Amino acid sequence: MGPHPAVAAIRLAVRRVLHDVITECSERASSDIERSRLTSAAVTDRAAAPPPADDRPLVLVACSGGADSMALASALAFEARKLSVRAGAVTVDHGLQPGSDLRAAEVVSRLTAMRLDPVESVAVTVGRDGGPEAAARDARYAALDAAAERHGAVAVLLGHTRDDQAETVLLGLARGSGTRSLSGMAPVSGATGRYRRPFLQLDRQTARKACLVQAIPVWDDPHNADPAYTRSRLRHEGLPALEKALGKGVVEALARTAQLSRDDADALDAWAADVESAVRDDTGQLECAKLYALPPAVRRRVLRRAAVVAGAPAGSLFARHIEEIDRLITGWRGQGAINLPGRVEAQRQGGRLVIRQG
Repeated sequence: MGPHPAVAAIRLAVRRVLHDVITECSERASSDIERSRLTSAAVTDRAAAPPPADDRPLVLVACSGGADSMALASALAFEARKLSVRAGAVTVDHGLQPGSDLRAAEVVSRLTAMRLDPVESVAVTVGRDGGPEAAARDARYAALDAAAERHGAVAVLLGHTRDDQAETVLLGLARGSGTRSLSGMAPVSGATGRYRRPFLQLDRQTARKACLVQAIPVWDDPHNADPAYTRSRLRHEGLPALEKALGKGVVEALARTAQLSRDDADALDAWAADVESAVRDDTGQLECAKLYALPPAVRRRVLRRAAVVAGAPAGSLFARHIEEIDRLITGWRGQGAINLPGRVEAQRQGGRLVIRQG
């Protein structure tokens, strides 16, 4: 008799991601070997270097102790033992609740019992930029990036589910954001493809059921039920109201919307990247006349990319910010500089758009 259907589903999702990671690592290793053959010095250095103690790729799971991430950790621990992968875990202590350090230590103990190695707890200080949810997210990803670098991990698995994806799409819609925001969370993200989300096609109930049938203790974060947080209100009030009014299937439909929007956004982002150099002058400044000639969807992407490069945090740049910059191009009336997150300013000067930190 095989495992419970919920357990089988989470393991299959993780197995697929691990196969992708192994394939990518193998292709990368082959490329490195080929480059070494072309460089005699590299070959010499490679021969002189001692062989690694364990050259299997390391995959970490980010685990809060909740049902989604505990289910993910259990599936990673199970599948890694059957594949050429080492499996470890990181839990981030945001320090936002009394006793958070004790809970983090308890999560570490449970992860260690799953025979994950390395396992560590990382304490962070949450700032205030962008609101409490955004600030906590920024601190968490910074800690996960540092942990991945410290341990040499090739990937970090995140437990976001289809329900999380639906909530993200609705939040983007409520903010009046563009196609990229409506595309939700990508299965693979991060500058080097570090972050992987195996559960985006699985619902939250499947993960919770997998923990239940495996007798895995989980911790329910009270912040997830606190109406002070926008996502919490959406989860417990907004989505249920939509399902009551429109019937079941809202979450699945929103997840499909995310994928369709992502395809469109990827195409437009590629277009913007291709034309960006063509709308700059010899000194690298953006030329307003050339920007004006671009389709609005492409132009706004060029403007957003420029703002991020100048130092504006990507997670704090909303559609309204880009619209204000865009008016310097399309509705020029001699207005002053536009203040953006990260102390970045956008200003029109002599037919050029200057975006820089003030």
